Amino acid sequence: MTTRCLRILVLTCSTRPGALGPAVGGWLTDTLAPVAKELDVDLVPVAIGDLDLPFLDEEEHPSTGVHRHEHTRRWSRIVAEADGFVFVTPEYNYGMPATLKNALDYLGPEWAWKPAGFVSYGHTSAGTRAVQHAKQVVTTLRLVPLGSTVAIRIADAMRDDRFAPGPRHAEAAEGPLGELVRVAHALTPMRERGHADAVTGPLPGSYVRPLGPDDAAEVTVLQRCCWLEEALINDTLDIPALHETLDDVRAWLAEWDVTGLWRDGRLLGMVRTRRDGDDLHIGRLAVVPDLRGLGVGRWLLGRAESAAEGCRRVLLTTGVASHRNLALYQRQGYVVLPDPRDDGAVDLAKAVTV
Repeated sequence: MTTRCLRILVLTCSTRPGALGPAVGGWLTDTLAPVAKELDVDLVPVAIGDLDLPFLDEEEHPSTGVHRHEHTRRWSRIVAEADGFVFVTPEYNYGMPATLKNALDYLGPEWAWKPAGFVSYGHTSAGTRAVQHAKQVVTTLRLVPLGSTVAIRIADAMRDDRFAPGPRHAEAAEGPLGELVRVAHALTPMRERGHADAVTGPLPGSYVRPLGPDDAAEVTVLQRCCWLEEALINDTLDIPALHETLDDVRAWLAEWDVTGLWRDGRLLGMVRTRRDGDDLHIGRLAVVPDLRGLGVGRWLLGRAESAAEGCRRVLLTTGVASHRNLALYQRQGYVVLPDPRDDGAVDLAKAVTV
């Protein structure tokens, strides 16, 4: 599960000229900014009125992800990049605005497994009936609505014809943001499994996806866990994976092609590759200790080798006393290179067959 900053869309739903929505959305974003910083959240204000979305005009079903119009593709990118949403909505005739329903209906998979919070405003009911209406729709899209909401009675929040809610409204808004962040983190594995780059892994419920700098924390933990055993076996602590800082790990994650195996938000294994002329270098093949012996390392190695098309050979390195690793590599066709090394490691190579 990545530790990157969460991206939360604050969506102002009303498009009526002179509507109160922009003032409510602006107040919410400004009020929550300090708390968002503490929670490592990026609040992104978006107004439906700025999206230029006509009433749904796509021929294909939203579930296909096929979008013919540029306004739909732009909206799809905005929603897909978000980790959660806060809908700032009025109540129109016991329901949500048609503009919100239309914006929801445009998309399908982009909404899935993301939390949805609501800030409503209105007169007698403070917009609560719009929220109840919207929750019926968002759950169908596999959005996960929060239990806590913020409901603002307009008469209680106006000062001299200006929207100026009191401290109690600000306090009421902080709780849902914290809940939204917790739910967004909890749902991350569900979102990642449906990502376009995710591929089913070798274990039930597992999947693989590319790793990047945002995954440095999980990669660092995996390295310390796996290479400590290597240090004991080879009687040396002079192993880079044990000493790299988070910045070191971020740096090589940006330079290498790295595949991570995940399940339920836990990084189970990884491997990295990089081409150098006619050679493919494979490194940092790691599997959590409790899953060794199940063929996971062999599966990751095979996946790494699939990048060797056009190369002459594949190269990798392991400790001279790492007999389990050596046996795995030799079973897969690797041979130990004759040139000795001074650091207690051995190089292995495998010819690439066409």
